[in-house]
Amino acid sequence: MAAPKKVCIIGSGNWGSAIAKIVGFNAGNNPKFDKTVSMWVFEEMVNGRKLTEIINTDHENVKYLPGHRLPPNVLAVPELVDAVKGADILIFVVPHQFIQRVCETIKEHIKKDAVGMSLIKGVDEGPEGLKLISEVIRGKLGITMTVLMGANIANEVADEKFCETTIGCKDKVNGPILKELMQTTNFRVTVVEEADVVEICGALKNIVAVGAGFCDGLGFGDNTKAAVIRLGLMEMIAFARVFCTAGSVSPTTFLESCGIADLITTCYGGRNRKIGEAFAKTGKSIEELEKEMLNGQKLQGPATASEVNHILKSKNMVDKFPLFNAVYQICFNGHSVKEFITCLQNHPQHM
Repeated sequence: MAAPKKVCIIGSGNWGSAIAKIVGFNAGNNPKFDKTVSMWVFEEMVNGRKLTEIINTDHENVKYLPGHRLPPNVLAVPELVDAVKGADILIFVVPHQFIQRVCETIKEHIKKDAVGMSLIKGVDEGPEGLKLISEVIRGKLGITMTVLMGANIANEVADEKFCETTIGCKDKVNGPILKELMQTTNFRVTVVEEADVVEICGALKNIVAVGAGFCDGLGFGDNTKAAVIRLGLMEMIAFARVFCTAGSVSPTTFLESCGIADLITTCYGGRNRKIGEAFAKTGKSIEELEKEMLNGQKLQGPATASEVNHILKSKNMVDKFPLFNAVYQICFNGHSVKEFITCLQNHPQHM
């Protein structure tokens, strides 16, 4: 029998800790995995104690996932290099602006045949256009990459409320083992091959959510929001067809949790929607609202809208994506938020 696979979770925020609950439980109960799951924790002091010490003694991330017991086989490690040593599976779940630095730190210290899985929603804008986070990691580390995306609000996952998720994995060997690592009775996993489409959904839905927030702020109802979701989904599919290089993009991937389900969740909850609503009501800038409402966290939606706009400009296709363009123009170029409704009224109904 093959040696048990060692798993490392890189990141320990709200979502990282929720995932640690699942991975710790599964690794502890499946002989295919090494029982100890290391989790890199950015060291900080909480009530006079080190956060790693609290997690390792009390088995709770009191700062980012309070009230939830982590399995005792999840080991918090303050040094990133120590955490990744010997790991066969690396799960990346840090804010996307830190990913370059994380890769630089670990690249000389990981196994060459390790498999990575990115849970990071967002994109990176490279000199040649849009780059998926998994591509950034693959480029820096040279390892096989997969992704996990879905309608997965961290606290609900930690509460073990039923939900689904999607793993995007191009090769047939890694898919089943990653599914075994992630799936539980209440966290149901589907594996699809179109990894780039799975990942692009995770980024683009945040633009649509900002638009859904504009509708809420302007006092439009659920019918209008449903139209935003549908038109936004059409633009997501159209953009994936332009951007994803693997040739034909199958509409069925958009029916997975990473597509329509994540889009709905984000347009009804989530911080992109919340800030979109506040923006329409208050007239304050996105930056001001970020500072006031998010306590240092960054919004993905407006930044992604800007990156997508640059790409569409370079391909001379801005006009084909009126919803994406309206969110960009309203967030960054001083256009009135009322223009968003005009964009919906004039939207081509089919793309």
